Amino acid sequence: MRRYLAAPLAVALVGFLGVAGSAVTASAQQGFRHTHAHHPAVSVFATGLNNPRGLTFGPDGALYVAEGGLGGSHSTVGKCPQAHGAAAPYTGSTHSRALGGRISRISRAGVVSTVVDALPSSQTSKAIGSLVSGVSSVAFIGRQMYALLSGAGCSHGVPGVPNGVIKIGRYGTWKLIANLSAFQKKHPVAQPDPEDFEPDGTWYSMISIGKALYPMDSNHGELDRVTRHGAISRVIDISASQGHIVPTALTHHGALYIANLGVFDSGTPSGDEHVYQLTRNRTLKVRASGLEKVLGLAFRGSSMYALEMSTAAAGPTPGTGTIVRVTAHGPKTVVSGLTFPTGMTVGPDRAFYVSERGFGFGAGQGRVLRIQP
Repeated sequence: MRRYLAAPLAVALVGFLGVAGSAVTASAQQGFRHTHAHHPAVSVFATGLNNPRGLTFGPDGALYVAEGGLGGSHSTVGKCPQAHGAAAPYTGSTHSRALGGRISRISRAGVVSTVVDALPSSQTSKAIGSLVSGVSSVAFIGRQMYALLSGAGCSHGVPGVPNGVIKIGRYGTWKLIANLSAFQKKHPVAQPDPEDFEPDGTWYSMISIGKALYPMDSNHGELDRVTRHGAISRVIDISASQGHIVPTALTHHGALYIANLGVFDSGTPSGDEHVYQLTRNRTLKVRASGLEKVLGLAFRGSSMYALEMSTAAAGPTPGTGTIVRVTAHGPKTVVSGLTFPTGMTVGPDRAFYVSERGFGFGAGQGRVLRIQP
């Protein structure tokens, strides 16, 4: 049966892992692989993370990582419209230091410290593995940090806090500046998928360009713009021209580039996802093809790289995550053998930093890898 995404990866991970099952553990022990004579150096940069997602370097040179948290048990069934599909009903937590989402700072030496915790976190139904969403992305405008909430909203079991953009203050404080849940309700996209509809969206990526933030929702299929003062406007309704492609990755290098996760369909071959360029007249042009389940995009110099969460057709397979260089002649593998990587950035040292074990692992089992090509 054709099945779409309710929270990124949630549906198709069923059958591949329990909470951090033996299939994942065995795959993780296989090690990393490369396809070129030059061997990329892969090392573990930081450990102890809870469902790590997007990551970026801050103005102080440290690495900042968004963490989904560990979910929660609060249900809102009967209190507000719920998500559609097998991922529902969600349960969540609000203001929980034990379970909540988190933003961590990682020093140049790999020392992890908490910037802010007790952020909203939610999980899918037990039927598909209780997979977690929370904070999905971190971005800076100048020295000011912002983050994107993806696991909040009433449909996720978090009735008191909507999905949106938050501004991080001093001493672990934060403030909601843009209510994206409300914006989506007021400004629906043209072609939402009714079988996989999330009332509060599944906001997976956010970057900053100049003095504005650009959050993107994978479930509805939209890219929006948020000012520092919280004003929201639509950049492009991706669903209107592309349908339900599940856009997940976003980067800027002279232009905006968007890549997609796609749907987990046993009838589709591997390598059927794309990188799109947003043109000046706000249309999408295919920049590259032949990709699979993309969750990250980054430039290293003038070359674009994509992070593929899994290269297997249909559902994700542990140990098949890959970084590829995007070329006109198809993707070229840099390193493979990654286990459910969920975010990627390039550091000042030109190395790749990758969130790994980003779904389906227990408390503290997420990590960041450093990959020097």
